[in-house]
Amino acid sequence: MTENKVLFIINKYSGTGFQDSLEGKIIDMCSLLNLEVTIEYTQHKGHATELAKWAVSEGIPRVFAMGGDGTVNEVAQGLVHTSTAMGILPKGSGNGLARHLHIPLKTSGALELLEKYSIINMDTLLVNDRLSVNVSGIGFDGHVAGKFGKNGKRGLIGYGKLVVKEFLRFKEFPIQLSLDGKLLKRRSFILALANSSQFGNNAKVSPFASVCDELIDVCFIKKVPITQALGFAQKMFMGKINRSAFVERLQGKNLTIEFDEPMPYHIDGEAMEPVENFNISISPGSLKMIVPDKPGLKP
Repeated sequence: MTENKVLFIINKYSGTGFQDSLEGKIIDMCSLLNLEVTIEYTQHKGHATELAKWAVSEGIPRVFAMGGDGTVNEVAQGLVHTSTAMGILPKGSGNGLARHLHIPLKTSGALELLEKYSIINMDTLLVNDRLSVNVSGIGFDGHVAGKFGKNGKRGLIGYGKLVVKEFLRFKEFPIQLSLDGKLLKRRSFILALANSSQFGNNAKVSPFASVCDELIDVCFIKKVPITQALGFAQKMFMGKINRSAFVERLQGKNLTIEFDEPMPYHIDGEAMEPVENFNISISPGSLKMIVPDKPGLKP
């Protein structure tokens, strides 16, 4: 590998938008550090994965994804199980994985990872043979993800309005599952499959999740009475959802789930076509991830 090469894969249309001046900041920082930089812009769905795979074939040691959780997922698809390390310049609506990894949300701060950084061997999940690096979910969050992707309105406010609108309509559902061979039955409103701690915007569905523990956090969330919804949301954003009687958290390495009807679900925020059967597994240490080089940070 040529150690001074770096590729930036940029999605101009991610949540917070793109400014042309950001390209100049990237070039200036790379010039200061004597790095040979290539910048590519995504042109279509799946393009980020293609570009990441190209970087691997060219021996480029570091690839940065600039965009939201969807862009991060696509780039990770091209880098998983390789020796090429991935970095994130968060520009999305939620930036769940970036927040979990303590990556600065400001571009200037995130670019400092070009100079001072650590590389961790991060776990990834497979959800029906699709890669998940952050949090995937079945049920209400999958239902909302499908609606959110269609209404054209991005951002936290638009998402919040949609959640409130759909909350009264969606019902709890029965679950039959096998977790590492143990058969279980539950009822849930959301079944979250967490690699990291949060959906995004610091909404922590599994506050103690680690991307390096070789375990899937399986979180069953009951439907909260409307009179308690605000308090429950506060606990989620404060990282105290684990104290709620409406939440049960289990951990394991392999999970199979069967439903009587197709269920809405999402992978890292991207809505998928509803299906009846799910197979979820952990791939330990399968993605090299660039994180801040700060003592005490726990990924």
